[in-house]
Amino acid sequence: MTRFIAFCAALALALVLTPSPVTAERARDVLAQMNAARTDPQGYAEHLREFRSRFRGRNYTVPCSRTRIVTHEGTAAVDEAIRFLLRQRPISPLAWSDGLARAAAAHVGVQGRNGETGHGEGQGGMRARIERQGTWKKTIGENIGYGPDNARAVVIQLIVDDGVPGRGHRKNIFDPAFAVAGVACGPHPVFGTVCVIDFAGGFSD
Repeated sequence: MTRFIAFCAALALALVLTPSPVTAERARDVLAQMNAARTDPQGYAEHLREFRSRFRGRNYTVPCSRTRIVTHEGTAAVDEAIRFLLRQRPISPLAWSDGLARAAAAHVGVQGRNGETGHGEGQGGMRARIERQGTWKKTIGENIGYGPDNARAVVIQLIVDDGVPGRGHRKNIFDPAFAVAGVACGPHPVFGTVCVIDFAGGFSD
């Protein structure tokens, strides 16, 4: 019961346009949730089983509210994600990168103003944003989650990857080539919340 109350309280926290202790803490929590999934995928499957229990057909309820979300694939995508986690070998956790977090925050700021989605183009694209903050090594990638305002819900959304045929967001989370990541979250005028996660094999500010 204590965990459930704490989870509900987290969902009730308000977001503001500029970075705040709430959004900064959520960003760190998103990284912690990804690392929990990377280092103990079988254990993390339990969170997806709880998530699955909220479905009625292709819809699921948001904890602590009457909001219902319509998915593309329903429980089929959740079941597939659980099977993936049960097969997945543990991998090393991601280290936090301030530079990648700044790159992510730049995109959160833009989309928080214009309400757009996606990874941007040109000077607003992922690579340009990351390279303005420093030098990346080996490889880079980006995940963006829209809607959930709780760190675990953000990561579950990206692992399930409902409606994404290649499960690209999931692949990024479990890519062993990524060693560092930065996260930023903020308000989005259409979806309520946006969280941007930038990954790299290494990063120097």
